[in-house]
Amino acid sequence: MTKIKLLAGIVLAAALIALGIGQSYMQAPSVAASNDVMAPHFLVDPLWPKPLPNHWVQGNTIGVDVDDRDHIFIVHRNTESQFMRVQEIGLYAGVAECCTPAPPILEFDLEGNLINAWGGPMEGAPYQWPESNHGIEVAPDGNVWIGGNGGGDSHALVFTRDGEFVRQVGIPGQDADSNSETHYGRIAEIAIDEAAGEVYFADGYTHKRVAVVDLEGNFLRYWGAYGNRPDDDTDVTYTPGVPGPQQFRGPVHCAEPSNDGLVYVCDRGADRIQVFRTDGAYVREVIISPATLAQGSTWDIAFSPDEEQEFIYLADGQNFKIYIIDRESMEVLYTFGDGGRQPGLFFAPHSIATDSQGNIYTTETYEGKRVQKFLYQGMRPVSVRDRAPTWPPDEL
Repeated sequence: MTKIKLLAGIVLAAALIALGIGQSYMQAPSVAASNDVMAPHFLVDPLWPKPLPNHWVQGNTIGVDVDDRDHIFIVHRNTESQFMRVQEIGLYAGVAECCTPAPPILEFDLEGNLINAWGGPMEGAPYQWPESNHGIEVAPDGNVWIGGNGGGDSHALVFTRDGEFVRQVGIPGQDADSNSETHYGRIAEIAIDEAAGEVYFADGYTHKRVAVVDLEGNFLRYWGAYGNRPDDDTDVTYTPGVPGPQQFRGPVHCAEPSNDGLVYVCDRGADRIQVFRTDGAYVREVIISPATLAQGSTWDIAFSPDEEQEFIYLADGQNFKIYIIDRESMEVLYTFGDGGRQPGLFFAPHSIATDSQGNIYTTETYEGKRVQKFLYQGMRPVSVRDRAPTWPPDEL
């Protein structure tokens, strides 16, 4: 009898423990919904942008920026190799009624109307168009800067917003040298510090550094991971759970200056954001989804449009989602997105930008081949920590 009572007591205790654990899990969503964590929320606009004219289609879409008129500029890869020639660009191939690649630079307004389209190589041009378009930034004067990550892309190009050539920055066709002051190494992204009149290159796919030039393209300074001098021969192996390499593993995929004199750098292959002062002095780093291998988790960032830039929005093309991050603490508040083809889902979100109204724009590379708009819904309690839906609840 004693043994039976003891067994019954053990079973009862186990049941109570299990019930407590179960209740804690059951209560977690309501706790999250009623806590004090507030963050910006977004819904996808499934009808943005409007269809392109002329039977145009987009290729890998690998850059986005918003100018001071809230016009959205994207750059995509429109070379024949980016498409299924017969099945996808039959008009271009001369075998069908549709379709043909759109020009590489597309400009939209807030409503998704196509405003302008231009760019690409031209015979006899005074510039060398990138072998592989990559990154776009609109300067305060309206000039459009673009980079490239193809084999010979050791330079950047500057055009007017209507596509007239302004200047070439750097010498095309150069070998990698992360300490060069005359050329670059497959620039991944470009960002402009308007107050200082300086341009930041995430430099890049072959170089292991941030490089800074002025608005005329004159070289100013550069630095590597932790503020170190770049070294192209250093081992940059990344192993989750151990300290990262002392050099950028790369690609160095973003270098975004903030309003308060910091620069946020995406070291994509090492799953980290490193923060510097504008002179290259190292401040801190944050690891994002550290178990992510292959292409890494930190692809591009944008700031919320308030003066304090309270939030960072991070695109993660390997895990197919967007992170909402408190900039002061660098805490991930929640994420949205998942893999898929429908609006609000992603195939490799590559670049990200915000407009003055707080809306987010994302591009997708590889077979994603599109730009999406996420409408700002204001500040709301965080109720879903990972992969929050971007459709209205009554539509799910």
